Amino acid sequence: MRAITVKEFVEHFNFEIVHGNKESLKRKIQIADTNRAGLELAGFFDYSQPKRIVVLGDKEVEYIKTMTQEEKYRSFEFLTGDETPLLIISKDHECPGVLSEIAYRKNFPILRSKQQTSRLIINIVSYLDEKLADIDSLHGVLLSIYGKGVLIRGESGMGKSEVALDLVRRGHQLISDDLVDCYLIHNEIIGYPPKLLEGGFIELRGIGIVNVRKLYGSSCTLPKTKVDFVIELKSWDSSAEYDRVGIEETKYEEILSVEIPKIILPLRGGRSMATIIESAVTNIVLKEEGYDSAKEFENRVLSFIGNQKGEE
Repeated sequence: MRAITVKEFVEHFNFEIVHGNKESLKRKIQIADTNRAGLELAGFFDYSQPKRIVVLGDKEVEYIKTMTQEEKYRSFEFLTGDETPLLIISKDHECPGVLSEIAYRKNFPILRSKQQTSRLIINIVSYLDEKLADIDSLHGVLLSIYGKGVLIRGESGMGKSEVALDLVRRGHQLISDDLVDCYLIHNEIIGYPPKLLEGGFIELRGIGIVNVRKLYGSSCTLPKTKVDFVIELKSWDSSAEYDRVGIEETKYEEILSVEIPKIILPLRGGRSMATIIESAVTNIVLKEEGYDSAKEFENRVLSFIGNQKGEE
């Protein structure tokens, strides 16, 4: 399971540290969710999720004022347990005295934010969703072509990097060559380069490593993109059946349990793969806008057959 430290969390948001020293900031955050501690403050601890970040907003702060000292000690002892990564107070409220006492004794991290509670929770969850998302590493080249994230895959030596270079020269953008890290967020697959490959590096057989950002400018690379579909390059097989009209059932490739549409393109001498890939992307964009050239052609064929039968 992926995790980040409270220190990383604090540095990203620049929250005020009310309690906790450097040692306390080593605590791990493992769940991309928060806990509004209403039930725990009321003394109901069953089914609580101790690994979540605890948030105290307006309602919680006002309710704490009605609690007895004994109730406060019982609730705050539970909320500052060993598995709880931190507690954060929204809208710049003061930290309750009993909570301060317990946090100081336990060296438990208490943070404070000026943000409204609802906005604070949205920002926290959005950040943690990305930081804690599952990651898968895939062999292939990821580019943004006409605004669509295209993952080009195929066996080693198929010429994926050469095709990618040709596409970059045509004005498209490279995200990563050879290896692509992917994570799932909001039911979308986001691809980005591993640290070692950041900056637009491409391996060309016979030449070596080139940096397309240095060759063609910083606008030819992107740090990440959504993976909209996969293009798989395969060696031409004269005995294989290839889709020639475009009305066959859509193929998919599963990445992190999400099915991504896939197109299989056979490689053959004399074919400009960059042009074919550009055309494939344009065709998909047209389909999303409601126009399907394959369906139109099919309707024309059926209409032609119908007219021929009528004449007979």
